[in-house]
Amino acid sequence: MKNALLKLLLVVLMTNTASAQEWMKNLEVAQALAKVQNKMVLMVWEETTSYQYPVIVKDDKGRTIIINNLFEDEDVSPLIWQHFVPVIVSEDRYADLYEKIKDKRSQKYIDKFNDDSIKIMDINGNILNVDYLTEDLQDITTIIQRYALNTTFIAQELQDYKQDKNFYSAYFLASKYLDLGMYVNKDVRENIVELSNIYLEEAKRLVAQEDQSEQKGSLQRCDLLELQEELLLKRPKKVIRQLKKLKEEEIVESNKPFIAFLYYTAYMSNDKPEDAEQWKSQISSVNLKKAQLIINLNK
Repeated sequence: MKNALLKLLLVVLMTNTASAQEWMKNLEVAQALAKVQNKMVLMVWEETTSYQYPVIVKDDKGRTIIINNLFEDEDVSPLIWQHFVPVIVSEDRYADLYEKIKDKRSQKYIDKFNDDSIKIMDINGNILNVDYLTEDLQDITTIIQRYALNTTFIAQELQDYKQDKNFYSAYFLASKYLDLGMYVNKDVRENIVELSNIYLEEAKRLVAQEDQSEQKGSLQRCDLLELQEELLLKRPKKVIRQLKKLKEEEIVESNKPFIAFLYYTAYMSNDKPEDAEQWKSQISSVNLKKAQLIINLNK
């Protein structure tokens, strides 16, 4: 099966080098191609292609142009291929794909999964643009500006998770998505945090497979990563309140540097350098640089 997928991917790569007009029809091959090209997947349900699907796009002079049918326009298709790997997914796949997210996603996520709008997914099929409002005419230019992510930064973590779904691969992918969130357009940062949280919640479910002696520390680290999410969402006061609730005897030794990082970053983000100073010496130079990036976001 794996060899067959690789051969099909090779054919797709050769085909799309010559012509990038026709959308893909196989989700798994689209995901494999997105992985190779470090892109996100742009997905729609097949039923939406049975009628006119008008969208809007801005030209090079900033003028808004109405495109009568997204799936047939010869100008928009290459533009989409430039930034995403587009795929049309058969309704026959719905039950199988829904089963994977049932009882694991928010209602707004399920609604986005179900509707006829464009869905931007990572190579694991998790939707990024959950909060993007579905308008009568979807704006292709805005979708590109917000969600056309170059995933090179998280490529290794995506690969590790794809190969072996365990606590560590899910946790480190969640953490890396948060790191990516420091660099993206502010309009998509909350979406990145929510996508990160999907993997973090999965890490919590998978922790039961790990050595029992490490489970407490792993779950605590997940709680701390959730506090890092709050820092990206400009809620440093909430982070400080939550950290102060931790009892010294409950803190796992290996998590103390993470706690120091959170305290320092939260205090500095809240313009309290005198309170932050006591934590600074406990933070590595790499994490000090990360802290500064988050502090800059909170200004």
